[in-house]
Amino acid sequence: MLKINGVVMPTPKEFKVGLEDIDGETERNARGYLLRDRIASDKRKLECSWGPLDNSELNQILKAVEPVFFECEYPDPKEGGMVTKTMYAGPKSSTMYSYVDGKPKWEGLSFNIIER
Repeated sequence: MLKINGVVMPTPKEFKVGLEDIDGETERNARGYLLRDRIASDKRKLECSWGPLDNSELNQILKAVEPVFFECEYPDPKEGGMVTKTMYAGPKSSTMYSYVDGKPKWEGLSFNIIER
């Protein structure tokens, strides 16, 4: 369901699509009314998290989102199907839950994928 640069990624445990507006200069006037300079609308933010991953799966995902920008294909609720957009990854977090035979075991991975 999630492809990065054409490569299928392990299926996320949780996947949430946000549609966000991007504002330029926004301020309130003397009457308290909002003066909003919306410069883009419906930019996508994918909130992704995976359950336990082995080292190869974790490595595959992290290397896929390493470039500054990448192509991401995902199911989009507004478009009603699969779409491909140029995106980038936000900060990534993974928790190690054990260390067995000299190898870490990872509880999961989470980060946002944000439209350029």
